[in-house]
Amino acid sequence: MKTSRRDFIKLTGLAGAGLAGAGLAGCARPANDTPPFRMTHDQVFNMSGYAASPLETVRVGLIGVGSRGFGALRRHVRIEGLQITALSDLDPARANRGREFVRDHGHDPAVYSGSEDAWKQLCESDNVDLVYICTPWHLHTPNSVYAMENGKHAATEIPAAQTMDECWQLVETSERTRKHCIMLENVCYDFFEMMTLNMARQGFFGEIIHGEGAYIHELMGMNFSKTAYANLWRLEENSRRNGSLYPMHGLGSVAQIMDVNYGDKMDYLVSLSSHDFMMGRRAEELAAEDDFWQEYVGRDYRGNINTTLIKTSNGRSIMIQHDVTSPRPYTRIHLISGTKGIARKWPSPARIATSHRGWVSDEEFSEIQEKYTPEITRRVGEMARQVGGHGGMDTLMDWRLIDCLRNGLPLDMDVYDAAAWSSIIPLSEWSVANRSMPVDIPDFTAGAWKTNKPLMDINLERGGNTRLI
Repeated sequence: MKTSRRDFIKLTGLAGAGLAGAGLAGCARPANDTPPFRMTHDQVFNMSGYAASPLETVRVGLIGVGSRGFGALRRHVRIEGLQITALSDLDPARANRGREFVRDHGHDPAVYSGSEDAWKQLCESDNVDLVYICTPWHLHTPNSVYAMENGKHAATEIPAAQTMDECWQLVETSERTRKHCIMLENVCYDFFEMMTLNMARQGFFGEIIHGEGAYIHELMGMNFSKTAYANLWRLEENSRRNGSLYPMHGLGSVAQIMDVNYGDKMDYLVSLSSHDFMMGRRAEELAAEDDFWQEYVGRDYRGNINTTLIKTSNGRSIMIQHDVTSPRPYTRIHLISGTKGIARKWPSPARIATSHRGWVSDEEFSEIQEKYTPEITRRVGEMARQVGGHGGMDTLMDWRLIDCLRNGLPLDMDVYDAAAWSSIIPLSEWSVANRSMPVDIPDFTAGAWKTNKPLMDINLERGGNTRLI
């Protein structure tokens, strides 16, 4: 007898208390969230497609002048119409280093530093339009919410949120304040990913069936470094959470190709993690030579690799993997499979196929590339590569954000993307903790996904008039 998944939940008495809408009663529960998970909300304003009033000059206040933050400053000084008016960092030396750098490029920001709450003064400043957030993960939602509460648009490094409560805070604050909240997912602006999005929109793949993405990036040395991350915050994340901790790099571009939140939505997931075979051993090895590492011995480290499978409401499937420990070559996979063709970025070189006979020739690949390279790459790509930031995709991301704000356009990604993509972190934890049981993914759009129109304007149908200098 065929029984639907929801009928099974009803028949087994799990509705309401089960992982279909909350946490299964009696199941293991990660400490980072309190059940039940909310599945929807009363939408007060649909932020999808929302265009704020244009800003001729976008006054930027940046929080967190560490590695990512200082890199952002290097890009920001090259964007027309962007004025850096404020910087904040817990460490005065980092904040002042950032100020001295941007002063050499014609900016004179106020500095807020020296206390854990100094960043709030930046958000409260009347001289800031956009708060650009480059802090450790656990601060992204508090920073973003406080910025919006104080009348600022918020742009945060990934992930935008780490708990379901934080996801809803972002959505409801953005809707109530009508301030943009964008997650700075740079991979959505990488060149092959934008090309495959253009190919998908023009029907090259036919109907999209399946997508794969990943964050496979060996970071053992940096995670077990006393200097790479302030207070070893990234190692702390890996020692207290077991799930897909960084899904956005693999998920974002696949979700855009599948029109997730704009005609489709992520319905449910299952997630599985291996045991930890590496991080605990590394802590023991380091502790044998340096007592500093003793407190990191015996911790319950995250499994070395996590695999999360997602089913969409329209029947598509997505696989996302996360591994920052094993000695695998870097990959985000980026595989798109449809009824007429397939593209895969890694292992390099990128490949495209249109039949079971194999990948197209180099000559055919070049012809496809010429036909489907989007306007954003043709117009800004070469300059973005020169400015830099992961090969130029960081610059394209920042440039387009400022271009949209200056022209009063909807942003290429909205708060519903930030919440949905980030929700995979806590939801995957619940699935891992409960023997990979299915977990429903909330509808952050309150049903608007059925009529929302895709946002990512890679062909610059509007705007595109901001210069890189």
